[in-house]
Amino acid sequence: MKKITFILVLIGMITLQSCEGPEGPPGRDGFTVEAEVIEVGNVNFTPQNNFEFQIFLNPPILPADKILIYRLIDVDGGQDVWKLCPEYVFFNDGTLSHAYNYDFTRSDVLFYMEGFDLAGLSPAVRTNQIFRVVIIPGYGSNFRMDFSNYDQVMAMLGLSEANVKPIEARQ
Repeated sequence: MKKITFILVLIGMITLQSCEGPEGPPGRDGFTVEAEVIEVGNVNFTPQNNFEFQIFLNPPILPADKILIYRLIDVDGGQDVWKLCPEYVFFNDGTLSHAYNYDFTRSDVLFYMEGFDLAGLSPAVRTNQIFRVVIIPGYGSNFRMDFSNYDQVMAMLGLSEANVKPIEARQ
């Protein structure tokens, strides 16, 4: 009886090894999507441009893609320090001094400042700002991590400083 059971189990295992499930949906041939990092430098927020700066994404991003924006806030020991936007800066009493914010569509990103007296702010916080736009492919938008850490985001996406492109290079 043990030999018959063993033989039946062996035949069952061999039979199940060769089974296949239903065919999945067809893929998109020749279509790859990769994360991108675009650097936008020398951004000036002035009364003349309504404290806004717009870039155009050419080619446009895909509908499911996500965007993260980081602003260069410091260089510490030769290492860039990036802060995730929106970024709010408050006075000591807790009222808003100013903020760096953005919105985006598939074809553009609008960077803008918010606050009560933007023209009265020091030029150091309004001019020559550097931003990085990280485009995360839609298939990767379910990553669970701290997106405020720029270095972790870059590592997760398999990107390095060599992958950072100035906005002109993307067009």
